[in-house]
Amino acid sequence: MMPPQDKIKQLEAKAKILRKSVIQMLSTAASGHPGGSLSSADIISALYFHVLRHDPKNPTWPERDRFHLSKGHACPIVYAALAESGYFPKQELTKLRKLGSLLQGHPDRRTPGIEVGSGSLGQGLSVGLGMALAAKIDKKDYRVYVLLGDGEVQEGNVWEAAMASAHYKCENLCAIVDHNGFQIDGKVNDIMNIEPLAEKWKAFGWNTISIDGHKMEEILKAFEQAAMVLDRPSVIIANTVKGKGVSFMEHVADFHGRAPNNDETKQALEELE
Repeated sequence: MMPPQDKIKQLEAKAKILRKSVIQMLSTAASGHPGGSLSSADIISALYFHVLRHDPKNPTWPERDRFHLSKGHACPIVYAALAESGYFPKQELTKLRKLGSLLQGHPDRRTPGIEVGSGSLGQGLSVGLGMALAAKIDKKDYRVYVLLGDGEVQEGNVWEAAMASAHYKCENLCAIVDHNGFQIDGKVNDIMNIEPLAEKWKAFGWNTISIDGHKMEEILKAFEQAAMVLDRPSVIIANTVKGKGVSFMEHVADFHGRAPNNDETKQALEELE
């Protein structure tokens, strides 16, 4: 059942808080990946503050849902959500990418709430499949969510994992593709065309849902629909905007992996207000 409008507004507000945290973190660190972090903020807000069954006071709770960030370079948005959820103090966000910090430039299991280290693209769906199969073997009812980048799905082992997930009927597995159209070198479809993306997932046997990845009602409805499918895995293709929420970052490949300078940070935070 869809949550009431006030809950949807709360999730939208959380997404804005996460975006501001990302800008502040990357500016302080003077490095990192804003584009894909900002594009996935609404998805991450929906997951951490509504969809996932998790306990920040007990990160290894056996009954928790599992979330794995396959596109590990977008970890600032997940760190922001973990801090906002209470996994660790928000002050830790100022230490992003610093020596000895809990928050490395790509996810690391030393960070409370991170299930698996990531960074080498293309491996995350295989990890998620393993988690989903473990749940079925152990007769557990937790669900597994994996966030992929659209450039990442150019990788061959994504499709090996997709084929195996459908073969083993992992209905407890949900992939989300942050389909923002850009990767580090430019437009995804100029570098290696992935279209028709939805048809590919359908052909591999997945329940396929395409949405606007910035409309909270569509995001929540998609997760709800995915949870109702009992004979196959689900994939949500979230059509998003690289750098969403900051005008000069939107649709700009340069901000895939460049932190804002001081003037850009000031403008970005003003726009997010």
